[in-house]
Amino acid sequence: MNTAEFKKSEIALLDFTKRNFEKPSDCRNVDQIRFYVRELCLKIEDYEKKFNYVPSWAYSLITQYNTVYNKLVYVEFEKAYGQ
Repeated sequence: MNTAEFKKSEIALLDFTKRNFEKPSDCRNVDQIRFYVRELCLKIEDYEKKFNYVPSWAYSLITQYNTVYNKLVYVEFEKAYGQ
């Protein structure tokens, strides 16, 4: 793959995430985050197979979703078992 193809694939993935996903900080539902992480993981696997390349920001986005997910789960835990 040449540089232009890398850039084109990266832009396509970025457009996909912008069109279909909310920002991690805007998510308020655990199931929604699970769905986004699952879809993003599938996209990453697809990119690894097709292009043997995945932009680093895609992994960073998963980390951001996981951080929000963990915070939401903790809040739910506190509600259920807290004082």
